[in-house]
Amino acid sequence: MPEGVLKFLQRWLVTTLGVLLADVWVDGIRHQSFGSLLEASLLLGLLNAFVRPLLMVLSLPLLIFSLGLFVLVINAVLLGLVGGLLQPGFVVEGFGAAFWGGVIISLVSLVVNGFLGRGAVVRVGGEPGGPKRPRRRPRQDDDGGGPVIDV
Repeated sequence: MPEGVLKFLQRWLVTTLGVLLADVWVDGIRHQSFGSLLEASLLLGLLNAFVRPLLMVLSLPLLIFSLGLFVLVINAVLLGLVGGLLQPGFVVEGFGAAFWGGVIISLVSLVVNGFLGRGAVVRVGGEPGGPKRPRRRPRQDDDGGGPVIDV
């Protein structure tokens, strides 16, 4: 199987697990069958891939003002949209259920992708095999004996 297909299936499974746990833990989120759960997670993944970036750009001032917490509202809106589009197979009752469901799905995705090695990684400085940064040349008056903080 091509690597792209495997990555897609892995994301879909992680999202499905998150939606299933949100269904179990949040009153107001329900699915009728396992097929409707898979359909809901697939639609949520597609909305996250295509609609979410547009919503992020449009709500950039709110994202900055809320220090990024407005992302939780965007997640809730997308989960509510999935519930609205897939009724009666997948139901999301109200904004509160969508909000907490979005929080659970995000946390599950963060934890599972972290275990699978696909989580967000912040790299500071050069790592083996990574791009090399040019080193600063010591100044003429630099004795080289002081502490160095290299980021």
